[in-house]
Amino acid sequence: MQEKKTKGRLFIVSAPSGTGKTTLCKKIISALPNLNFSVSYTTRPPRPGEVDNRDYTFVTRTRFSSMLDKGEFIEWAEIHDELYGTSKKRLAELMRSGIDVILDIDTQGTMKLKKKNKEGIYIFILPPSMEVLKKRLEKRMTNAKEDIEKRLKTAVLEIKRYSNYDYVIINDTLNNALKELEAIIISHRCSTKMINSFWIKESFLNKRR
Repeated sequence: MQEKKTKGRLFIVSAPSGTGKTTLCKKIISALPNLNFSVSYTTRPPRPGEVDNRDYTFVTRTRFSSMLDKGEFIEWAEIHDELYGTSKKRLAELMRSGIDVILDIDTQGTMKLKKKNKEGIYIFILPPSMEVLKKRLEKRMTNAKEDIEKRLKTAVLEIKRYSNYDYVIINDTLNNALKELEAIIISHRCSTKMINSFWIKESFLNKRR
């Protein structure tokens, strides 16, 4: 029998550092079936608890530059002096198999991707306020005042781009933000654009009464 869907759907999630974007993405993948995370490449070192090829694929700048020269990234960006990129091959393989994909990328990468992919669903995560964002960064990045100030300045630039996204979620409480993200994904799974018209004909319209 033909699949109900023609291919997987792409959900792009962006947010300022410290907003809780990565936590939300991990939790939504655990909560919903047939949803996967496209693992990005990065030149930054792993943080405590991160696993290679699960959280990110950690590579040298030389390797990243080589992949970039070969055109292997659908989007890439330099963030806080480190490089991040999304593999064309990984993304295509997941979506061809009918799996919905979440991309956890910054606004730079999103703007590049949006020029190439008009069918993605773009979601921006906001903190409740800049004060709350600062406290979250201070809690996560102790004794790094200069780095925190740098990230807060970057956050202002990123938030200015919110109108380029289809949806905005305010991550005040994790549970509420997760429910809103889940509602967005489920509603798009029910879109008529996602239904394979041949499957409709074979399953219902061509059946003998």
